[in-house]
Amino acid sequence: MEITDIPVEGYERVARCIDQESGLHALIAVHDTTLGPALGGLRFLKYESEEDALFDVVRLAKGMTRKSAVADTGLGGGKSVIIGDPETIKSPELFRAMGRFVDNFGGSYITAEDMNISIADLRHVRETTPYVTGLSREEGGSGNPSPYTAYGCVVGIEAAAKHRYGSSDLAGKRILIQGVGAVGGEMARLLKERGADVIICDIKEDRVAALCEEFGYRSVSEENHLDEECDIYAPCARGAGINDETIPRLTCDIVAGCANNMLLEPRHGDELSQRGILYAPDFVVNAAGIINVSVERHEGGYNEEVAMEKIHRIADNLEEVFQLAEERGIGTHTAAQLLAELRIERAKAEQMS
Repeated sequence: MEITDIPVEGYERVARCIDQESGLHALIAVHDTTLGPALGGLRFLKYESEEDALFDVVRLAKGMTRKSAVADTGLGGGKSVIIGDPETIKSPELFRAMGRFVDNFGGSYITAEDMNISIADLRHVRETTPYVTGLSREEGGSGNPSPYTAYGCVVGIEAAAKHRYGSSDLAGKRILIQGVGAVGGEMARLLKERGADVIICDIKEDRVAALCEEFGYRSVSEENHLDEECDIYAPCARGAGINDETIPRLTCDIVAGCANNMLLEPRHGDELSQRGILYAPDFVVNAAGIINVSVERHEGGYNEEVAMEKIHRIADNLEEVFQLAEERGIGTHTAAQLLAELRIERAKAEQMS
C-alpha cells in the first residue's frame, strides 16, 4: 500500500492511496478539525480521472466543515472517495485496504456511508480501523443515514417555504425532485404525504417508472426536467447542477434539495438571489445525515430522540441564515458560509483563551 500526501492550500491533509493487491485507488481530504474530528462519508464512483476525484473530494470536505459547523455537531469536515466502478471492483479486500488508509489518519478522519457504499461495505472497512460510523443499530451505530437526511431536507423545505410564502404548508406546491435515489426517493414520499404535487426525474428511468406506479407521482425526463414549471426545485443528484446553463431555465421560487455542492461556483448563489429565487444552502438543508451519525459519539451511545431533536433545528439554522442574508445584503449561500466561519472562529478563540 502506497500513501502519498497531496498539498492542497487551506486543507489540513489530503492524501492518495494506491493498493495494488486489492485494486484500491482512493483519496481522503481533511479540511478542518477545529470543532472536532473530520467526519464525512465515503463515496465510490467511476470518475473520469483522479483530477476529477480530487476536485470532488476537496469540495465535499469543505462542505462538511460548513455543514457540521452550522449544524453544531461537534465535528470537523472531511470526505473520502474510491475511484473505480462499484459494479465491478467491490470486494472485502478493497474495503479492508480502505480501512487501513482511514486508520493512517489516526482519528482525524472518521468515515461513513455515502454514494454506492452500504453498511455491509462499512463492516469490512471497520475490520481494519475503528474510525467508522453509521453501522447498524444492532452493532451500536445509527444505521442508514438516508431516511434522516431526507427527513431533514423536508424540514428545510418547509422552513424555506415559510420564509418565502409565510407558511410551511406544502399542500398543493409543485415540487420538482431531480434524482430519486435513497434520499431523493424518500423525500418524494414525505413531500407527497404533506400534500405536495411531486414531480420526479432521474437518469435511471426504470426507477422513476417504479416510483410513479407505486406512489402516483408525475414524472419528466431528466434531459428536459428544467423546462417543467414548479414552485420548489429540489436537486438531489450530484453537485454543480446550479450553473450558467441551468439558472436561466429555472422557473421556481425556491431551490432546496439534498445534493451536495449544488452551486458550481459561489457567484451562482448571487445569481439565484438576483433572479428572486430563495436558495436554501445545501450544507444547511442536507445536514440531517451527519447530525444523526454525530449522535453516535454522545455519552451512552446513539439515541434517536436526541438525533431528531437536533434535526428539527435545521429550520432554525436556515432562518438564521435567511435573516443574516437580509441584514447584510448578501446571498444566502454567503450568509451560510459566514455563519459557519463565525462558529469556527469562535471555537478557535475559545481554544486559545
